[in-house]
Amino acid sequence: MTNQNNSVFRIPPYYFIHVLDLNENVTRLIIGPKTFVKQDNEKVVFGPEKMIIIPPNYYCIVENPVLRDDTNNVMFDKNKSVLLAFADTEIRFAREPFPLYPGEILKQNITPLRILPANSALRLKAILDFEEENGEKRVAGDEWLFEGPGTYIPRKEVSVEEQIRATTIKPNQAIRLRARKECTDRNGKERVTGEEWVVKKNGAYLPGAYEEVVSVVDAYVLTEKRALHMRSLRTFTDDFGKKRLNGEEWLITLDDTETHIPSVYEEVVGVVDVTTLSSRQYAVILDPIGEDGKPQLGKKRLIKGEKSFFLQPGEKLEKGIQDVFVLGEDEGLILKCIEAFEDENKQQKSPGDRWMIKGPTDYVPPVEVEVVTRRKAIPLDENEGIYVRDIKSGKVRAIVGQTYMLNQDEELWEKQLMPNIEKLLIRNPLLEAALTEKLDKESLPNRNKSRVVSFRVPHNGAVQVYDYKEKKARVVFGPNLVLLGPDEQFTQLSLSGGKPKIPNKIKSICLLLGPDFSTDIFQIETADHARLSLTVSYNWHFDTSNINDPKEAAKLFNVPDFVGDACKSISSRIRGAVASKSFDFFHKNSARIIRESVFGLDENKKIRKEFYFEQNNLVITSIDIQGVEPVDQRTRDSLQKSVQLAIEITTNSQEATAKHEAERAEQEARGKLERQKILDEAEAEKARRALLELQALSAAVESTGQAKAEAQSRAEAQKIEGEAAVEQARLKADAAKIEAQSELERLTHARNAELGYVREQNEIEISKQTQLSEVEVNKFKKMVDAIGAQTLREMATAGPDLQVKMLQALGLQSTLITDGSNPINLFNTANGLIGNFSPKKQKHNPEDDVD
Repeated sequence: MTNQNNSVFRIPPYYFIHVLDLNENVTRLIIGPKTFVKQDNEKVVFGPEKMIIIPPNYYCIVENPVLRDDTNNVMFDKNKSVLLAFADTEIRFAREPFPLYPGEILKQNITPLRILPANSALRLKAILDFEEENGEKRVAGDEWLFEGPGTYIPRKEVSVEEQIRATTIKPNQAIRLRARKECTDRNGKERVTGEEWVVKKNGAYLPGAYEEVVSVVDAYVLTEKRALHMRSLRTFTDDFGKKRLNGEEWLITLDDTETHIPSVYEEVVGVVDVTTLSSRQYAVILDPIGEDGKPQLGKKRLIKGEKSFFLQPGEKLEKGIQDVFVLGEDEGLILKCIEAFEDENKQQKSPGDRWMIKGPTDYVPPVEVEVVTRRKAIPLDENEGIYVRDIKSGKVRAIVGQTYMLNQDEELWEKQLMPNIEKLLIRNPLLEAALTEKLDKESLPNRNKSRVVSFRVPHNGAVQVYDYKEKKARVVFGPNLVLLGPDEQFTQLSLSGGKPKIPNKIKSICLLLGPDFSTDIFQIETADHARLSLTVSYNWHFDTSNINDPKEAAKLFNVPDFVGDACKSISSRIRGAVASKSFDFFHKNSARIIRESVFGLDENKKIRKEFYFEQNNLVITSIDIQGVEPVDQRTRDSLQKSVQLAIEITTNSQEATAKHEAERAEQEARGKLERQKILDEAEAEKARRALLELQALSAAVESTGQAKAEAQSRAEAQKIEGEAAVEQARLKADAAKIEAQSELERLTHARNAELGYVREQNEIEISKQTQLSEVEVNKFKKMVDAIGAQTLREMATAGPDLQVKMLQALGLQSTLITDGSNPINLFNTANGLIGNFSPKKQKHNPEDDVD
């Protein structure tokens, strides 16, 4: 920014400034090198700025350029202001450095010229009418290409729309072009707006100014296993010279060409893969193409393998590729004629005919035949069967225990059973406790309904089967297997259960013949209106002595709920018998009353052993009274009080007996305790006397034995030291002997390999050393023997003896060491213990005189 405070401006070379004359309001240009002195009426409005330098192959655009005359001089008006071409631009190329005159604007900075390589072009558009150097006139809106290689020189009348690069067309490729405006393509063919065409020539293709590349199209490679499904978009002649109508579809295979590039008037519907059939396959083509190339709608064509073919447009396979039916010995096919024809055996077949072929064979159905189903023989064991229905007559029969194949007029028939029967066939509530409630919540089991329904009757059980067609029933006893016929059903039993008994609690199809037991709870009332709840359990079984008689066997199922019927009958008998008895009498004789009421009395007034139901041969053998409980609260309270009173009386009696026994045991224990106390006191006095005697003895020993113990201990110490010295000497001799022996062995092993005379020298040396060691040992032994044991003992006790002599020399008989605070004279106390000591006469030793 210009500093207006400066009045002097030094303009270097190739720099310029703009100076405004404030009086005339005219801006002039000043070019360096120059020193400019600013007047008071002048103002530097721009600069100093460097001149614009354009190198070769560069350009810039100046807006509002100055006007120049024919001699290229700048033109000024009468006010000496430069004349400008307002709203115009000027493109300036490489030249001498130039300044910007006042009013000129650098619209585009210095920019390099665009150099186009080969296979590229600039799409140019005229924005003003002008005439080129070659005399060609351009009108605003015209478009053309500037193709490379070359350097593009820009003009102010021309704008660059885009740079176009050539598209390389590779082998098996083409480009699809579209005309944006009526033009002539590079092959000289006229094109209208929107027209499309394909260029297949390999190489680089540079689209024209009014051409655009829609896409690059790759060729489809055709093989023996691939074909092209084509569709015509308009009527045209294809690459093979065949006229195609609008919407026509056809197939191009390897026989036509190896590669195919679709033209603009055809589209690829899809790639069709070859359909290959093996020797064990076949296919049926719907709407096949005839020999004239037209589809035969509604017809079929059978193709058997081995063969490979392409499906033509409009053709499709019925059920795809199908395998040839290979039938074994136990297989067959049910066939149906859908169109009249004559079979292989020259037999005429009409539509609707059904027949069956059996294996072993292989079969390919013609187009006039439909395969209804494939049948296989069903192997059945002795206890297995199936239900078969004749579709012509509707008759259903059961096939059991043989291998059977359904023919063309038969089908499997499903036997329907009630939901409860379905569940009871698998699980029997009479054999499993607490199962009745679970069965209601369980889902129905999966059962093959075409199989004959079977049920295994357990041991000591019976099942009734009713035939609704014959109106007859049969009873099957276990263990056995029941097979239901087509018209047979199981008889369902609804038995009472629970405590007390609830009707229809247990459902079953099997009746257990016992023996078994049943428990019931019911209420009774005595003659004195005491209401009681009675729990009774009784054993029962069915009389099966005449089960071979159908009438006797059928009697087992005469009573649908034999449990509820027996319980009601027994409870009514007991109520009638108890109603005439008082509560106390019943309480004491309840078992007899109940047994008499149920079983009755015989001619000898004895209770019978069983209770027989003739309607269904049910026998009650025994009754167990499990509990009697009052229903009325007052009766229950009274009975409870009487029981509590009896318990209380018994408890008090036992308590008094136990109390008396406890008091007696307490007196005996107290007497023993007093006697033991007297004995313990006598023993304590004896122990106290012994303690005092021991204390006195201990005091005497303590006062007299200390000095003696010290003397004995010192003597023993000296003795031990002497013995230790002797032992040490002996050990040293042994050690020396061991060392000599070790050295002998080492020398012996080391010199075994030496010569004879060296060995003899070693032996002499060993003998010498042995003798020396023996001499030393003997010497030491003799020295010890010479000194003697008595001498050694005296040497060991020399110290204590010297001390004794010193005390004797001082005239002391005994010594007592105290703490000094309480001096005590006890010199004569131990006189009796030590005795009168008379000093021995010491022998005179001449060596003492020498010392």
